[in-house]
Amino acid sequence: GLVLLANLPQHTANGTSLAALLLPVGILGVLEYNRRGQVNFGYAAIIAAGLLIGAFVGAKLAGPVSEVALRRAFGAFLLLVAGRLLLS
Repeated sequence: GLVLLANLPQHTANGTSLAALLLPVGILGVLEYNRRGQVNFGYAAIIAAGLLIGAFVGAKLAGPVSEVALRRAFGAFLLLVAGRLLLS
């Protein structure tokens, strides 16, 4: 969306998306799920550790990648996820 609609470079779209999703949206969702007793904080901590490392490493690896290669890799990832969803 940010690449096509806002004409942002893929690298900037990745960083902007992370900034928008992780803090304001995530906390409100967690509060509501927790209110209903539907949050396992032990698993959440394990997943968060993986996400923390993955986001840092991913950002480091994406830095030197060309805009075209990053867009193609992201597009291929989206197709893979869509295929799994359609076939499951």
